[in-house]
Amino acid sequence: MQKFNSTGSHSNTLPRDGDLQLRLADSGGSGEGKENGAGKHFLPKPEEESSFCTKRKMLVGLDVICLCVASIPFFACELKAVTPYRRGFFCGDSSITYPYVEREAIPDSLLIAGGIAITGIAIALGECYRVRFRGVHSRAFVRNRYVSCLYKELGSFLFGCCVGQSLTNMAKLSVGRLRPNFLSVCNITYASINCTPGSYIAHPTCKQPNEKLVEEARKSFFSGHASFAMYTMLYLAFYLQARFSWRGARLLRPLLQFLLVMIAIYTGLSRISDYRHHPTDVLTGFIQGGLTAYWVAFYISSMFKPCARPDLSPTCISLESPLSSQQTVC
Repeated sequence: MQKFNSTGSHSNTLPRDGDLQLRLADSGGSGEGKENGAGKHFLPKPEEESSFCTKRKMLVGLDVICLCVASIPFFACELKAVTPYRRGFFCGDSSITYPYVEREAIPDSLLIAGGIAITGIAIALGECYRVRFRGVHSRAFVRNRYVSCLYKELGSFLFGCCVGQSLTNMAKLSVGRLRPNFLSVCNITYASINCTPGSYIAHPTCKQPNEKLVEEARKSFFSGHASFAMYTMLYLAFYLQARFSWRGARLLRPLLQFLLVMIAIYTGLSRISDYRHHPTDVLTGFIQGGLTAYWVAFYISSMFKPCARPDLSPTCISLESPLSSQQTVC
């Protein structure tokens, strides 16, 4: 009797085990789940997530292309691929008779290194602090939160640098306004060319053997130092306004912003005292740099944009570039 019950129960168990195996085989074949030796089920990676990351990578490549295209006019001027417009002058014009001062108060190397280093380091420290102590996480395909946040903010800043300097160099090449020290660089005087006061000299013959100095003397409008300094310092001031939210910074934050703007203004004014630019060149550079900083800070960067909701499903996330505000959850 006992043997019969054991055999009967065994015969009843076999169909159930067979059904279970068939169900597991069907579920594994349909891609719903797989079973390992411990009896645990592992779901394969959805195809939507893989496609989502691929589109993100494509958008990153698009960002790099946009950055390169925006910097083409800048490199075209710096590499001397395009010569500036050869503008003449009126005989007796005193605005281009200033002496040539070889030493500059703020040379190009100091301007570029200082502007990028001060703003870049401040943004990097601020973003690392937010990731480390504020719990900011990213929805980008780059899982490292530090890399994702730095890429987004520093990428926006560098894009503005390329756009601003490209606009500046394009104006320099197309306008060709003579610098205040043009006659000194050209190594001529009104008496040496024997011109009549008020007459227009369309093609002056310079006695300067260095053609590069003469070409640089034709790039007065508008001031690249003023535009770059105003952009970098004002952009950092905007960043402090958005990120420096410490309660004790009621006066410290505006003080730092004031100092940054003063550095930019001093940089532009030094170009007038060095006889490199006219006052209108510096003023136009200030306006262009300030407008570029405002445009990038409020319309490209995520500093002043509302934080994305962390409870949104992946299907609700719009496929924007990593420079947009929806890549990082505040």
